[in-house]
Amino acid sequence: MQYKHKKLIWQIFPANLVITLIAMLAVAWYGSATLRNFFYQQRTSSLEAKAYLVKDRMNELFSAGRIDELRSFTRKSGRDARIRITIVDLSGKVVADSSENPDVMEPHKLRPEIMAAYGGAIGHSVRFSTTLKENMLYVALPLPATGHIPERTEGVSGRVAGVLRVAVPVTVISRTLRDVRTKIAMGAVAVVFLAAFMTLLVSRRISKPLEEIRQSAARFSQGNFTQGMSLRKSESASLEVAALADSIDRMAAQLNERIETISRQSSELETVFACMTEGVLAVDNEERIIRMNQAAAKIFDVDQEEAEGKLLQEIIRNVELQRQIKEILAGLNPLQGEIVSLEGQQERYLQTNGVPLNDGSGKNNGVLVVFNDVTRLRRLENVRRDFVANVSHELKTPITSIKGYIETLLDGALDNREEAVSFLKIVLKQSDLLHAIIEDLLSLSRIEEQSDDSGVELKRETLYPVLEESVLTCTMKAAQKNIRITLSCPENLQAGINATLLEQAVVNLVVNAIKYSEEGSEVIIRAEEKQLADGTGQIVISVRDFGVGIAKKHLPRLFERFYRSDKARSRKLGGTGLGLAIVKHIVQAHGGDVSVQSREGEGSIFSIILPAA
Repeated sequence: MQYKHKKLIWQIFPANLVITLIAMLAVAWYGSATLRNFFYQQRTSSLEAKAYLVKDRMNELFSAGRIDELRSFTRKSGRDARIRITIVDLSGKVVADSSENPDVMEPHKLRPEIMAAYGGAIGHSVRFSTTLKENMLYVALPLPATGHIPERTEGVSGRVAGVLRVAVPVTVISRTLRDVRTKIAMGAVAVVFLAAFMTLLVSRRISKPLEEIRQSAARFSQGNFTQGMSLRKSESASLEVAALADSIDRMAAQLNERIETISRQSSELETVFACMTEGVLAVDNEERIIRMNQAAAKIFDVDQEEAEGKLLQEIIRNVELQRQIKEILAGLNPLQGEIVSLEGQQERYLQTNGVPLNDGSGKNNGVLVVFNDVTRLRRLENVRRDFVANVSHELKTPITSIKGYIETLLDGALDNREEAVSFLKIVLKQSDLLHAIIEDLLSLSRIEEQSDDSGVELKRETLYPVLEESVLTCTMKAAQKNIRITLSCPENLQAGINATLLEQAVVNLVVNAIKYSEEGSEVIIRAEEKQLADGTGQIVISVRDFGVGIAKKHLPRLFERFYRSDKARSRKLGGTGLGLAIVKHIVQAHGGDVSVQSREGEGSIFSIILPAA
């Protein structure tokens, strides 16, 4: 059923309540002010009458200088009339007072009512009494001079000899006014309530549909667009309100559809944004960060939420990145490049792709930059290049030697058996070196492959048998140089290890120690558990020799592939330059580390450090 709605103009809430309140306040204020003036005038007239009753006697005593009688009469008159009476001379000194000791009272010359009386007029004043500590109504009458007054004060009439002042507290007046105001207020409240009641009856027909619109708008603001409004079917709603409700319902339906679409797209975008391994950074035209994904925050080691909204220069201190963004903002063209970022002491290489951010109208709103971390690729490229160069160099030496001696043999050295045998021994030695290099390379490759794929399989085992086996492996080499190998290890010392790999690492260290030790010296293998300051423990396996030692400048690079502190001596002893690199990779596969201490002429200590847990 369709209802005929009334227009909103006929249901506008009248301003009755406000008008009534203003009118009642005006009446109350005017009535209160009128009554106040009436009561003060009445009280003032009463005080003037009482003052005139005692004025002549007071003036007689004052003019005659009979101060004691004057004070006595003042106290008695004040007590009888229930008023305060004060006599003040022309200097402002209090001569007599019905309530206080006049000798201790301060001068009254500057009191407004006194000053008026000095001029020959009747002074009136309502003010706070500093003597009695309450509000008082004062009336002051001039006392006429009866003889010659030798000294006159400026502003004092020549016909005035002193001032008679009477006063009463305004408490009674205030109490009466308060009672009257209370009655006026009660009447006003009654009228206001009546007006409010009548106004309520009229306004309910307007407020109810408006309240429903408000509640619906509140639901819409919270994202609830499913529940519409029923005002179109409500008889109490006006035509305008019903039309407004209908428009709001249609708008809510459209908003709901669009918000769902935007939310779905935003969710998809956020998922992609968060899951990207590439860093994404968006800045506005002022180079202020708009958005940054977690990958970019990790690349530049910043807090994602803290960075957004701040200037790029405050968060990312990279001159090259700032330059690239400025170029894109200036030229509005995409730009590809590469920047170098420092992470601690390590360099990170980032490939950048930047494009302008345009809105639908083509206006530029900033720059979007995507970062690809190519550090690993760069390092792998450098490692590959260095590795190829080192391998080529290391293989070239024995191959060149072998080729040279074989060519010599082919050129006729075979006819000299003694010389031919000598050459063949050299070829065999170089072949052994070549074989050792290849074996070490294969071993290093296997260790790296195991570490990269699934990690080295570790088991908790006792270290003593592994170290003992390492000693047995190296016994023959040690015997050739009459070197004694000493092992010191608790028999119950255990760690999580791969026995085969750890044995290989220890053997490499012991073989190196034997190579660089003098005949008849000693190699000491020691294993022990140490407690760290943070409460954790570690297993330290050290191999010590008393050989030639290593210069301090070579220590940081000893565990690099193909690095030799003494290349001539190393090749002479048959070293491949990969032994210590193999040790380092084995230990790192165990989650540990390696270290070396050495002094030239005193020997070296190589240590394998493994976690105890």
